[in-house]
Amino acid sequence: MMGINMRTAKILTLATSAVLATAIAFVGWSTWQTEADIAAFQSRIATIGTATPARALDPNLIAELPLPVQRYFAFVFTGPVQHFGSVHLVAEGQFRRPLTDGFNPTTAEQVVAIGTPALMFSATTPVLPGIWARAYDFFADGTMDMRAKVLSTLTVMAERETPELNRISLRRWLLESALYPQALLPGGPVVWVPINDTSARAVVTDRGQTASMIAHFDAMGRMTNMVAEEDGDLATPYHGSGEHVARSDYRAVGNQMIPHAFTISRAADGELFPFWDGRITAIRFEPE
Repeated sequence: MMGINMRTAKILTLATSAVLATAIAFVGWSTWQTEADIAAFQSRIATIGTATPARALDPNLIAELPLPVQRYFAFVFTGPVQHFGSVHLVAEGQFRRPLTDGFNPTTAEQVVAIGTPALMFSATTPVLPGIWARAYDFFADGTMDMRAKVLSTLTVMAERETPELNRISLRRWLLESALYPQALLPGGPVVWVPINDTSARAVVTDRGQTASMIAHFDAMGRMTNMVAEEDGDLATPYHGSGEHVARSDYRAVGNQMIPHAFTISRAADGELFPFWDGRITAIRFEPE
């Protein structure tokens, strides 16, 4: 009887080891496939950026902009800037997953086309010890694709293009634009509408879609925050662009002043609900 029990235990151990090895191999393969997809999306954004580089800084066109926007460009551009095609950003901080209250440490990458609305955002967030969530948002040619996977394997959220999600993704490109200010120059996809001495409306149009945000500036010309003009739906399984971003800690990157600290929030009924609080740890502008 003891021999049978020992043989049974050995068989169970071998079977368990085989199942565990198979699971580890499957997660490894799925992780490789997810990273390959992300790399392909990043490459596509870089290619779009090369084909549609940033506009040139034209003093005559800038002189026609609302005064706070003129001050902003005078602060942001400290010297000649070449026509960049895209920017690659790395950030780290604290992230709150949709429909939750707690924050987790997060690292993220973005590759963004500067001259036309297109971006790829990817992030890794630990959920439990040894368990992580890998998420990405891709937007190009007016359409988006948004996914989140536990262990880079199990899809827990997948959203494909709809007119509303495409518009939210377009707004996402606008919300992030202080990180690549050439995107906001006149002659590009963004038009500035005056409001008062400290704010202006930024309106971006692309492929029949339009999104807008109110930009606020301080006395030095720094853009301090951007605010959506409508409340967000806090019940969605995604944060989308968020409705409010605050930026600070401007630092020189070449001849541009780029904010390195940020807090992005959902907003509804006059309240802010932060979900991504972090800072830029690396930034690289790619020429056309």
